[in-house]
This record gives sequence, structure tokens and C-alpha cells, in this order.
Amino acid sequence: MTIFTNPPARKLSMFESTLVMPAIVDAFRKLHPRVQLRSPVMFVVFVSSIITSALAVQAYSGQGEAPFGFILATSIWLWFTVLFANFAEALAEGRSKAQAASLRSLKQTVMAKKLSMPRHGASWLPQSATDLRKGNVILVEAGDVIPIDGEVIEGVASVDESAITGESAPVIRESGGDFSSVTGGTRVLSDWLIVKVTANPGETFLDRMIAMVEGAKRQKTPNEIALTILLVALTIVFLVVTVTLLPFSLFSVEAARAAGLASSPISITVLIALLVCLIPTTIGGLLSAIGVAGMSRMMQANVIATSGRAVEAAGDVDVLLLDKTGTITLGNRQAASFVPALGVSEQQLADVAQLASLADETPEGRSIVVLAKNRFNLRERALESLHAHFVPFAAATRMSGVDIPLEGGAVREVRKGAADAVRKYVEAQGQPFPSEVAHSVEDISRRGSTPLVVADAGRVLGVIELKDIVKGGIKERFAELRRMGIKTVMITGDNKLTAATIAAEAGVDDFLAEATPEDKLKLIRQYQAEGRLVAMTGDGTNDAPALAQADVAVAMNSGTQAAKEAGNMVDLDSNPTKLLEIVEIGKQMLMTRGSLTTFSIANDVAKYFAIIPAAFVGTYPALKSLDIMHLASPASAIMSAVIFNALIIVVLIPLALRGVQYRAIGAAALLRRNILLYGVGGIVLPFIGIKLIDMLLAMFNFV
Repeated sequence: MTIFTNPPARKLSMFESTLVMPAIVDAFRKLHPRVQLRSPVMFVVFVSSIITSALAVQAYSGQGEAPFGFILATSIWLWFTVLFANFAEALAEGRSKAQAASLRSLKQTVMAKKLSMPRHGASWLPQSATDLRKGNVILVEAGDVIPIDGEVIEGVASVDESAITGESAPVIRESGGDFSSVTGGTRVLSDWLIVKVTANPGETFLDRMIAMVEGAKRQKTPNEIALTILLVALTIVFLVVTVTLLPFSLFSVEAARAAGLASSPISITVLIALLVCLIPTTIGGLLSAIGVAGMSRMMQANVIATSGRAVEAAGDVDVLLLDKTGTITLGNRQAASFVPALGVSEQQLADVAQLASLADETPEGRSIVVLAKNRFNLRERALESLHAHFVPFAAATRMSGVDIPLEGGAVREVRKGAADAVRKYVEAQGQPFPSEVAHSVEDISRRGSTPLVVADAGRVLGVIELKDIVKGGIKERFAELRRMGIKTVMITGDNKLTAATIAAEAGVDDFLAEATPEDKLKLIRQYQAEGRLVAMTGDGTNDAPALAQADVAVAMNSGTQAAKEAGNMVDLDSNPTKLLEIVEIGKQMLMTRGSLTTFSIANDVAKYFAIIPAAFVGTYPALKSLDIMHLASPASAIMSAVIFNALIIVVLIPLALRGVQYRAIGAAALLRRNILLYGVGGIVLPFIGIKLIDMLLAMFNFV
């Protein structure tokens, strides 16, 4: 069984020697024909390199159809083109393999405590984790490493998951809830758990994690396949043209003149150079690297995608379903204001509310104490000095507070709780429930907040307003998504009034209140029927049907096994807002692919003007008028284009791995930006690059 301690936090830079040297070796390993065949465009370049190498050998023996130096140089640069494309892919894979290698280096053998009966106190036998099978029941106690993935069926314990998530704070794992899933490789810090094994060795989450980190097992996505088909079609067109022109390269000088052509026929080497320069080699060489790098960036965000298709779908998502609690709001209601009854000052209400909350360790109780202290500088009092008895919250009473003994045996009862519960409490003591307090409760509820009524010795003093605080900056994030054409929908179990208030404050486009699992599933299917791609997050077993239906389903690592199996991504940080980052990474991958495809095609258009006049001017002298670049010679023009074709792949490797800078703009604006930056740039840059290379070749008398 694989067990991890904290993985290295340092991120590898793009061109570290630990990545570059293995990538160079892999670039040569990838010269195997079977590997090259995975990219049809680069396979054509690969075959062209072999042919020109054979022609160079023939020319060296004195039987060449072109000068030996020209053929040799062309062959070398064609091989460089193939190697540079291999290097780009190997470098992208190397970053992922380095992550996997660092994980594998931390393996150790773990012995499990296999139980004879699925209950605490039953006898157990030591067994290697590699011998455990799905359905086995094991015991893990404080200090033990959980040997394999499983579901807690008994017990509650604090678990250190930092080996997986990098988060040092321990988490609680218990049976019967949404936090019952445990992952092999994590460590129990306290108490004990009875765990039912849910995966066989080799099929655990950590095994899948290593496999997905390794880019070598990445499958092509549908869009990538479609683009490959387009590139193959373009390649076939140019291949047919080249084959059509091949007879001209077989003419002798006399045969060319008899055919009415000039005295210089086209050489096979020139035709091959023409083919390689005009097919989309730039995007063909970088396409795989872009996909692998997208998976790697997702991993750097601590998200495991079960397929490249999920990453790609994230880029196409146009509807986001977001849970309110923990995603849009902080999740813990916090005291926002004190609303006193008639005849009671706000400070008096704050003083009693603080007293009722001193022993309340819930986030809501702590926030009441803090608000009273900040608003009126009320100091905290120790319950011990008051000899007070804390009355904890109970589902039956829906109240909490303190009982303070007074002289003569009397007891001062201070309570805070739900409005209807406090109403029954004070009316049972013969005290009225003030009408203005009832109105305050209604107003607070209408605003989407939660009212807590405070009573002291049977007298109602007022109301505490608890608000589910919307996260800072979330409204701006939703505005960015809206500019991208993505609709945001808040999912909550709150009533419609509360949901509408929070939705307006957060800036989401729509909301689903009082949501049940069936409602979520119905909403996803409704959007999908409209042709939209839907993304959502979830962590519970009741989220599994909706996660299975969603196009991008992000399961929390802290959630149940059912949720993780239903999703196509797992967020190791269990951060619901990670969905926004996932969409951005997916968008960035699609933008990178689109931008470099635009650049590559524009590149090819520009190379027409450099290589075609030079390639055919000997056969058709009239083409001299199209030589707008005024290159030194036909041989120099062809060689300059071949060299530029190889070097541009190297220049674009950092962009392919890092990704085009993400910007939250609409599709129309993105298209304009691509055309201006990568379309126009793709046309202009080859003119400049080829001309500079031609000048250097002329300087060294290459003709």
C-alpha cells in the first residue's frame, strides 16, 4: 500500500535541469514510429526526415538530385522539428512525472488490523495492506496509518490528511454522515475507527492519483480529436499537392525543356521542405503538450481529474451550480446587530446576550460575544466567578443560556434561542411576548437573516440578528463569470425569501431554494436539455445522483465515497469555491489551444510567400514577382523557412506549458483578441523571422 508523508511543496519551474535533461532523453525515445504515429502531422515530418536523410546519403555518394550540403541541412532541421515537438510533450509530461515520482519515493509497507467481526472490541489479526480486499473490515486506532480507502461504519476520530491535501489541520471522520470516507495514507490522531474497505489494492484513490498525475496515460479529449482530424485534413491536402508535383522533380533538364519548363526542375528535397513548412506543424507539435500541461495545472491546484475530457469540459461550462453554504457564504452565521425591545437599550441587550453566550463555543455564540465587546467594549466574564450553570442548546428546547444563582435561593435564568421557542418559554412564566419584538423577528427573517430572541428572568429584551456572511470578493468573481457568458445558480435549503436576499447580495444570476437531491438532478437535466454544459460540487451521498449527471462534477475529498465515485474530479482541499478556479483552468487550456491553432495557421499563410516563389522560380520564372521578401536565393529562402518552422516550436513551448493568460472576457472579445494577437502576429512574425535567418545564411555564404 502506498503511504505518503507531506509531499514537497516546491513547484518545479518550467526549465529546471531535473526536467530538461530527462525530457531531452525522452525526445529521442519518442522517435519510435509507433509513438510518432499518434500525431499524424508530426508523423509526416518524421517520414520526411527519413527520406531527406536517405537523399543526403545518396547525394554524398555523388548521385544527389540537389547539392549535398543543402539536403543535409534540410534533413538536420527536419529532425530538429520532430525532436523539438517530442521535447515539448516530454517536458509537459516530465512535470507531472516529477510529481508522481516524489509521491512514489515516500512509499512504505503498512500492516492492517483485520477484524473477525465488524464491531469494536472484536479480535483482529495483522494483515498486509496489499492482501486486503473490498468488503474487508479493519480497525484503525490513534497513531495508525489508514492502510486503504474505506467507509467508516463505527466510531469517530480525528484524522490527519495533510499527506493528501497539504492542509495541516486535522479533520473529523465518523460513521453515518457525509464525512465517513477515509483515504489510505492518512493517519488517525485520536480515538478509533472501524472501516469497511471500499477498494482493492491498486485501485485506491492514491493509486488513481499517481496514475492521473502521470501524463503518459492521458487520453485525447473529443475537441482534441476533432482538431487532430482538421490538422490531418490540411496535411492530406498539402500531401496530395506535393505528390502531384512529384513528377516535375523527376524531370531531367532536357525533359523539363521539352515540357516547356525552365531549365531547373523541382528537387524532391524542395518538395519535402515545402510540404513540412506548409502543413500545420506548429500546433501539431504542441497539441499534446497543451493537453498534458492542462492536466498538470489542474494537479497544481490540488484537483485530481479522472480524465482530460473533464478538464476540457470545464472550459466549455456555461452554467455553474454552487452550494450556498461554504461556497457563496462563509458557512457560519455571525452576529450582525442587536435589536432591543421598547424600554431596553441596545447596550443592555448586548450585555445580557453576551452573558448568555459566554459558554457557547459554537461560531454563532462566539460571534455574539465578539460583537458585544466590539460594539460596547463589554468585557467577558468568567462563569465560574458567577457560579453560573451553562444550559446547552437542545433540539427539544431550541434554546441555550445560563442559570445564575441569586441570594435567597432564587435563580436568574438567561436564555437565547429561536423566536417561537422563547415565546413559549416566557408565556409559560406568565410574561408577554412584545409585539415590537415579533415585528423585529419578521423583519430580520425577511432580510434573509436568522433572529435569536434574548430573555432575562422571563422578560424579553430583544433580538440578535445572525447573518450568513457572503464571502468577500465573491460578487466580483460572479461578475467575471457573467462577462464570460457563464450563468451562476445558487443551491440552498433555505426558504425562498432568505435565498433571494443572499442571492441578491452575492450577485448570482439565479437560485434554487428549499432544494432536495431530486430538485438538483431535475435542474441539471433541464439545463442540459437546453444544450448547456453544467458544473457543480458536492460532498454527500445525496449529491451523488446530481454529480453523476453533471458534465463537470467536483467531489470534495472530505466527502463520501459515493460522491467521489460519482464525480469526474476530486478536490483534495475540499474547498467548494475551487469550482471557479477549475473553470478558469479549463478555459485557459481551451484558450491556449485556440490561440496557438490560430497562430499556426496564420504562420503557414505567411510561409507561402517565402517558400513557394523560391521553390518554383527555377521552373516558373514568372513567380519571381511574388518574391516580396527579396530573399538571398531560392536555397536560402527554403532553408530559412525550414529553420524558422523548427525554431518557432521551441519559442512557443513556454506558452504551451504555462498557458495563455486567462482573462474573463466574452467569446466575441476573445475571438477579436485571438485574431489580432495570434492571427496578425502569426502572419507578421514569420516574415521577420525568415528574413533575419536568410540574412544570417547569406552572411555565412549559404546559397
